[in-house]
Amino acid sequence: MPACKSFLIFVLLFALALSMFPLEDCGADSGEAALAIKQAEDIMISCYPIVLKAESAGGNVSGLLARLNEAGVLLTQAHALYRLEDFDRAACFAELCSQIGGEVRVEAHELTRLAVKQATERLMWAMIRSILSITIIVSASFVSWRIFKLRYCQQISEMKPEVDSGES
Repeated sequence: MPACKSFLIFVLLFALALSMFPLEDCGADSGEAALAIKQAEDIMISCYPIVLKAESAGGNVSGLLARLNEAGVLLTQAHALYRLEDFDRAACFAELCSQIGGEVRVEAHELTRLAVKQATERLMWAMIRSILSITIIVSASFVSWRIFKLRYCQQISEMKPEVDSGES
């Protein structure tokens, strides 16, 4: 029973806190709502090429695409509310869409920068491994040639020349 009382107290305090902070009222008319929706559409349109650039750079854009999907749902709701002449909520949904679109743009730029940096590092390490491999192969070839030359010279010097007695 004490757990139930503490839960009930928590719920009441939470409800009291929510009632102290009313939901944001955008207070928009038809023109402001239409402008907010147009801006949200423009932001959404500008996000897709940026996300595509991040993907082509090698970044994992699945999270960004999920966020863009959320923003698309908000934009759809804003359009529906605008058609129902609920301009305040339509403007609020459009502004939320714009905020998410702006965040996606920033994250996509950061993801592109990170992907390019990682690709550069991979290329650098591949070059270092290649140069090191070539150096090892050339050095081993040179050492092998020197050993072969030394042994060949020793074999030549140990050979006794045949002397021809001059008698035919």
